[in-house]
Amino acid sequence: MALPAIAPYPLPTGDELPAGRVSWTVDPARAVLLVHDLQQHFLNAFPAGGQPLTGMLANTARLLKEFRRLGAPVVYSTQKGGQTPGERGLQLDFWGPGVADDPEALAVPESVAPEDGDTVLTKWRYSAFVRTELEELLRRTGRDQLVIVGVYAHIGVLMTAADAWMRDVRAFVVADAVADFSREDHDMALRWAAGRCAVVTTTDALLQEV
Repeated sequence: MALPAIAPYPLPTGDELPAGRVSWTVDPARAVLLVHDLQQHFLNAFPAGGQPLTGMLANTARLLKEFRRLGAPVVYSTQKGGQTPGERGLQLDFWGPGVADDPEALAVPESVAPEDGDTVLTKWRYSAFVRTELEELLRRTGRDQLVIVGVYAHIGVLMTAADAWMRDVRAFVVADAVADFSREDHDMALRWAAGRCAVVTTTDALLQEV
């Protein structure tokens, strides 16, 4: 039930992205940047100092800088440490007790950490919408686009993108600002998202749009 040890793999490039079904573009006046589960508990499974971790964090930092410069909302989903069995629910059967109540495990790396003005939500299930204020925040601020970065691509990132679609929120999954258990899982998540619920793009392409 523990997280797997993740072998290094290269992040996808623009010419490796799956074909999409829609041609949405990101509008900073309509978009929120969601930084999904970038806590050390999840990142420690990756090889330190190598891909995909270093590239994913560097691209996330670039997006954070631009969204903040543009005044677009930045939201973090983070899991609570030391969850009770009742709080964990069925996650306990699949993944065990979850994040320890340990500041180091709960921390977000400094290069992509929340800043004043950002919103930090406690996330309870795969989708960042479940039992959180994410949809309310989008509606309250008149936003209907969600740009998603973080981990893991085929679990929480993908489920959040699908949940956004079911709420009529346009999701954008940034292929080189997410990471996964393997390149196979990563690519599967991108194919499913592009074909079913989201635009799959790259950091460079997204920054050119905004």
